[in-house]
Parts: sequence; C-alpha cells; structure tokens
Amino acid sequence: MRLIFIATMAVLMVGQALAKDVLSGASLYEDVARYASFGLHRFGSAGDRATADWIAGEMKQAGFEISFQPVVLGRQYVVERASAEAAGISVEATPFWWPPEDKASFHLAAPLARDGDATGKILLLDLPFDRGAYLGPTHRAAITEAAARKPAAILLMIGNPADDRFAYNVTQEDAPWPVPVIVVGTASRAVFERALASGAPVTFDVKGHYERDVVGRNVIAEIGAGRGPVIVVSTPMTGWYSCVCERGPGIASFLALARTVAAEKWPAHLVFIATAGHEIGHGGMELFLKHGAPAPKDTLAWIHFGSSNACYAFAEGARTDRPEQERYLVLSKSAVALTDETFTKVEAKRLVTEKQVVGELRDVHAAGYANFLGMAGRHRAFHTPSDDLAATGPEILEPVARAFVDAARKIVERGSAAFP
Repeated sequence: MRLIFIATMAVLMVGQALAKDVLSGASLYEDVARYASFGLHRFGSAGDRATADWIAGEMKQAGFEISFQPVVLGRQYVVERASAEAAGISVEATPFWWPPEDKASFHLAAPLARDGDATGKILLLDLPFDRGAYLGPTHRAAITEAAARKPAAILLMIGNPADDRFAYNVTQEDAPWPVPVIVVGTASRAVFERALASGAPVTFDVKGHYERDVVGRNVIAEIGAGRGPVIVVSTPMTGWYSCVCERGPGIASFLALARTVAAEKWPAHLVFIATAGHEIGHGGMELFLKHGAPAPKDTLAWIHFGSSNACYAFAEGARTDRPEQERYLVLSKSAVALTDETFTKVEAKRLVTEKQVVGELRDVHAAGYANFLGMAGRHRAFHTPSDDLAATGPEILEPVARAFVDAARKIVERGSAAFP
C-alpha cells in the first residue's frame, strides 16, 4: 500500500507540473508581481541585485547554465530623500540626473522666478513631453539656457500623461548640471504657481550621494551549446523608479520563453541575457556586445523584450481593456514575414527601417546582427513613480508571450529560412 501511495503521489506531482501553463496570463502576471516586489530598480540598488538573483534562480531551475557578468559603471547617484515644499505643502521630488557634485545633498529656501531676474532664486521651468525615453538636445538646451540665468536651482516640471515625476534616460558621459535641477509632478503645479504669485519661498530638502565604479550584474543563461547557430534572447532589468510595466512584462515573457525552451527540449543553442544599467547608459548591453555575445556571423537571430510591451491604454484617465497604442514591433527587414505570421493577435505598429530601431536593439543592430525582432513601447506611467501593477494584467500579457514563443519556435524549426 505504501508503494502504491508513493507512486500515486508522484503521478499527481508530475501532472500538476505539466498542468502549469507558463504562458498563461496568470503565470506571467505572477512573475510581474514578483518583479514589482523588489521595489526600486535603479542600477546598483538593492532591487537591482534582488532581480538579478531571482532571474538567475528561475533560469537555473529551468535547466540553464548560469553565469553573472559584472557590469561596472563609473558613477551612480543615490537618492535617500528629496522634497519640494511651498506654503506648508510638501511634495516628493526627484533630482534630475546628473546633479552637481557638490549638491548631492543640500537644503535651499528661495523665492520662485519664471521671468525677469532669476539670480539666486529658484527658476520655475516647464518642458513639454516629447514622448521620448532619452534626454535629447532640445531639453538639454532648455535646461542649459535656464541655468545660464544664474538661479540657485531649477524647479522642473515635464508634461506627461500621469502628471507625475518624469525621468529621462541619461548616459555616463553626460556632464552634471551647473545647478540642481529638481523635478516635481505636474499634478502639484497649482502649489508652485501660488508660491510664484505670492512670493512665498520654496524649500528643497535633498539628501543623496554619488557612488563610484558601481557594480551591477548581467545574468547570462545558456542551453544547447553546440547545436548550431545561436539564438540570443535579451531584456533589460533596470530603470527609473519601480518600472513595473516598463520592465515586468518583458521579463515575464523572457522567463516564459526560457521555461518553454527547456521543458520542450528545443534542439537549438540559445543564450539568454538580462542586462543591467539601461537607464544610465545601456552599460550592460554595451558590455555584453563587446565581451560575451556570440559573433554576428554565428548568430541566427536576436529576440529582444523591451519596454512596456503589455501595458493597458488609458482614455480620459480611466484604464481601458485594450493595450497601449504606443507599442511597436521593432524588426529587421528579414523578420517582417515571420512576425506577420506569428503576431496576428498582438496590436502593435511596425518599425522596420534601420532609422527606426529603438532602445537596446539600436545597439544590437549597430553591432551587425542581421536578423532581429523585439517589442518596445511607452505607457501612461512610463518613467514615473506611478508605474505599478495596475498598468498590466493577465489577459494583456498572454498574447504577447505566446506570440514571441511562436516566433522563436519557428526560428528553431526553420533555421535561416525563417529570414527570407
């Protein structure tokens, strides 16, 4: 009887394992929630380290060989607290990367100015939302011009759909601003407009510090070595604030594809790479492309899970059941026919020409990889603290993950014929 019981339990356990569909919306959402649980995901943070450990553990459990690639970036600014206060109302703030070295922490109370003499005052500056993710020349010029008016600091609002504190990706090469630039959400505009009109002082309270030669890690997972040309699969891990829907859906699909590959024992050589440092210079991807990535001539395809690939759209402030319309399939010309076949249930615009390559796929394309496909986009709470679990859900995650797995499976089955 004991042997029968043990055998029965073994069968039940196997059945339960087989019954779990790693591509189901529920399973994917569970992974997004786990990513969200780690909190802030800035490069070098505790959340960054916990994410890398978690992904590595999941990949190892699936059957991959795991290695960590140290990513060392020259600097990172760590915010401990930051606020802006006027007339007794205090709001959370974000120092804009990169702050002056001698103002990593500071306390300042001064009147606001917009027009006229701004010397020694806090200059109120508005920048329009340009729908971009990277700090560009227009915004750089506006801030540089504002700083030339010799304010003590700049209070910056950047228009965005969430009316929250927006952050742009920057590079390691960007010079610090001449004066502190402090971002507040546009939802608090009335507080500071009243202070401007009344002449009431605005108080900045910022505590932070710079760290040098900051160490993060890429997670590299490999399976099927020696089975022909390599298929590379990539996704970033880090970003501004908690970046739940910016990063979470891509990471969930990344893990689901890995689990499918291992469970079904695909006859192919795959390298999965989760990169660090996206928001401050793409450092992890840059390093992997230089040291660790298979050569373009040895790579059959590159699949990339980029930003915001399964986030809800919002209409008049309310969430809809439809995906965000600012979602793009980013493709080499050779991948168009494949994605037309496999992404029929995924609403996304196509970016095909070389000039339209975005995000980390720009680095992949520039490095000479001929066949690539990925997805990237923006959503309402993109690059703001409002980016949380409410921005995605099981029913919107599942079609994306299944489409990517379908495309990857056809690449394995067809080889180079998948890219006519």
